[in-house]
Amino acid sequence: MKISLDWLRDYVEMDLSANEIGDILSNLGFPIESTEPIGGDTMLDVEVTSNRGDCLGHIGVARELAAATGAELKIPAIELTESDKDVQAMVQVKINEPALCNRYTARVIEGVKVGPSPRWMQKRLETIGVRSVNNIVDVTNYVMMETGQPLHAFEYDEIGGQMIIIRKAVKDEQLVSIDETKCDLNEAMLIIADEIIPVAIAGVMGGLDSEVSERTTTVLLEAAHFDPVTIRGAARKLVLQSEASFRFERHVDTENIDWASARCAQLIAEVSGGTVAKGIIDVWPEKRQRETITMRPSRMNALLGIEISLDKVLSIFTALGFTPEVKNDDLIACTPPSWRHDLYREADLIEEAARCYGYDNIPVEPKIHIEVAPPNLREKTAGKVRSFLNGAGFYESINISFVDTKTAQQFCEQTLEQHLSVADVSQKNLNLLRQNLIGSLISVMQSNYNVGNRPCRLFELANTFISDVNHKPGQLPNEHTRIGLVMDDDFRVMRGVIEELVQSIALDSTLEFKPASFKWTQTGAEILLDGEVIGVAGLLNDKTAAQFDLDKQVVTAAELDFDLLLEKSGAIPAAKPIPRFPAIVRDLSLIVDEPVAWAQIASVVQDKAPAELEQIDFGGLYRGKPIPNGKKSITVSLRFRDEQGTLRHETVDGFEGAILGGLTETLGAELRTA
Repeated sequence: MKISLDWLRDYVEMDLSANEIGDILSNLGFPIESTEPIGGDTMLDVEVTSNRGDCLGHIGVARELAAATGAELKIPAIELTESDKDVQAMVQVKINEPALCNRYTARVIEGVKVGPSPRWMQKRLETIGVRSVNNIVDVTNYVMMETGQPLHAFEYDEIGGQMIIIRKAVKDEQLVSIDETKCDLNEAMLIIADEIIPVAIAGVMGGLDSEVSERTTTVLLEAAHFDPVTIRGAARKLVLQSEASFRFERHVDTENIDWASARCAQLIAEVSGGTVAKGIIDVWPEKRQRETITMRPSRMNALLGIEISLDKVLSIFTALGFTPEVKNDDLIACTPPSWRHDLYREADLIEEAARCYGYDNIPVEPKIHIEVAPPNLREKTAGKVRSFLNGAGFYESINISFVDTKTAQQFCEQTLEQHLSVADVSQKNLNLLRQNLIGSLISVMQSNYNVGNRPCRLFELANTFISDVNHKPGQLPNEHTRIGLVMDDDFRVMRGVIEELVQSIALDSTLEFKPASFKWTQTGAEILLDGEVIGVAGLLNDKTAAQFDLDKQVVTAAELDFDLLLEKSGAIPAAKPIPRFPAIVRDLSLIVDEPVAWAQIASVVQDKAPAELEQIDFGGLYRGKPIPNGKKSITVSLRFRDEQGTLRHETVDGFEGAILGGLTETLGAELRTA
C-alpha cells in the first residue's frame, strides 16, 4: 500500500519524519518496503498483511499512527449539498444474491462536467502511482485510497431502465471491461447488470459501455460490499486484478459504506460542478451484529511472558476503538469496531496488546531456557521409516497434496466426483486432493527419467484424503498418513523392502501378501499385517506405464498405512534361544504353469510339510529355454530343523518327497532336472 506523507498528515497531526513514521509502522506490524521523494512529497510503501484490509487506505494507516502516538485522528467532515430531486425516483437497486452482496448503495450526481482533476488531487494520486484519468474517475480513486472502500461511477444514461440488479452471470454472457478486455462470464461470477445486460463485474471492474466519458452529464455512484471469495474467484478466473478487487478480497467496512459514498459524492460535486440528488439508495439485506470478545489479562501475560498493566491494556484498546469494559479482575470485554474483521478470539486481542505495547519493550534475557521434549512414538517411527528407506536406496519425495484428473483416474478406486476438489485454480490441473501417494510418486519418477536420473527409487510419507462412500458436498474427507514407494525393479525386490521395513518396526508381527487386482497393476497384492490390510503393492501394467512414458521399464509401486504400522510399533519380541542343532536346506526348482502364483506354492508346501519345516523362501524365477512356453521355473528354498536332535538327510528326503508329491498333485508341478 503506497502512502503519501502529505496526504497522511491531513488525518493525523505530527511533526515526525518519514523515517520516524516508518519505524512506528514497522513496530506495529506494517514494515516499510521503501520510501521515495516525489515532487516535494514522500511516498511510503507500506506492507499490509492480508487480514488488515482496513489499512488499505490513508485513514486506516492514520488510525494506527494516532493510536500509537496519542495524536488526534481527524476524519474529514461531510458537507453534502443536495438538490430537491429524490434519488428514489431516479434509480432502483435489486440484490438477487444477498449472500454475496451484503450492502449496495447508489447516489446520483447531475450536471457534471467531465474534465481534468484539480492539480492537488492529481499530485496526490501520482505520488502513490495512480494515473489521472478525469475528475470523476479520479475522485473515486481518491476516496478509495483515502478510505479503503472501492467505488465506481457509471454513466447514468447507459444504465438500461435506470435499474441496477446484482446477480450471478448466466452461461455464455460476456462483457468488455474498461481496459477493453473481453470477459467470458460464468455462473459463479457476481455481476452488476441493468435491465438487459451486465454493466460491471462486481468488485472487479466496470464495463466499457457504461464508463464515464467526456459526454457524461449524470453519474450513478456505486459503493457496496461484496463477498471476498467470490470477488477473488472472478478476478483470478478472468486474470483481471484491480485495486478494487484487491480491497474487496480483504474485506471492506460495511458500516462505513454510506460515509464513503457521501464523501465521494461531495468531492465529485466540487470538482465537476454537479448537483447531488436527494437521499441515497441503500439496500442492506442483513445488518450483522458485532460480537463481543473477552480477554483474560492473566492469559495475556502467560502467553507473552511479560506483565502489561491493566491500565496500559485499556488505553491501547481504547485508542484502537475496541470500547473495552472491565468485567472483573481478570476479564476484559471488547467490541471490535466495524473495520476490524480480523478480530474474533482472545488470542487476537492479546496480539493487539503486544504489538501496540511494543515488541521492543519486551525484555531480552541473557540466557534463553529451552526445554527439550523427547520425540514421541509417531516421530520416532517416522524417523525409523525414513532411515530404513534411505538405507535401502530410496530418496524421499515431498509433493503437493493435489493431483490432476489423469493421475486420479489411474490410481484411485473412487470416482472423480468423490474427490474433494478446488473449484477455481490458477493452473488448469492439479486440483483434486489425492487419495493415494502412488500417483504423485509415479509422476516424480517420470520427471527423473526425463532428465536421466536412473535407477530411481522414491518414497513419500504424507497424508491422503479419502471421502466416505456416501460423500456429501461440504463434507471433509478422512485423512490417513501413508508410506508410498516406487522403484524401477522387480516385484520381489519391492516385497523384500516392505518385509524388512515392517519387520524393523512391527516386531513379532506376521506379514502376508495376498494376490489382488487393481486397475493400475499387471500383478498386484494386498498386504496384510496380522490379518489386517495395511496396504497394496503391484507391478505397473503396460497401459498405465505408457501414460507416464515408463512403458520400457519395470516399475513397482506400493503404499502402506503408516497409522496401522504405528499401532504395531513398540512391541518387544519374545527372546528365542540360539538353535542347538544344525538345519538342512533343500532347494526345489519347479516347472509350473504360468498362472500359478507363489502364494499357491507356499500354501501347498505348508499343508504337506512336517513340523520340522522352519522356513520357506523364494529362491528365484526363470523363463526361457529349455522351459516350455506357458511354463516358468520357480526355485523354492526349504529349511528344516529338529529342535530335539540332528536331522538325517534320509529323513529330509522323505519330507521333500511328500512336499513334491503334493505340489505335483495339486499344481501339476514338475521337478526341473536341467
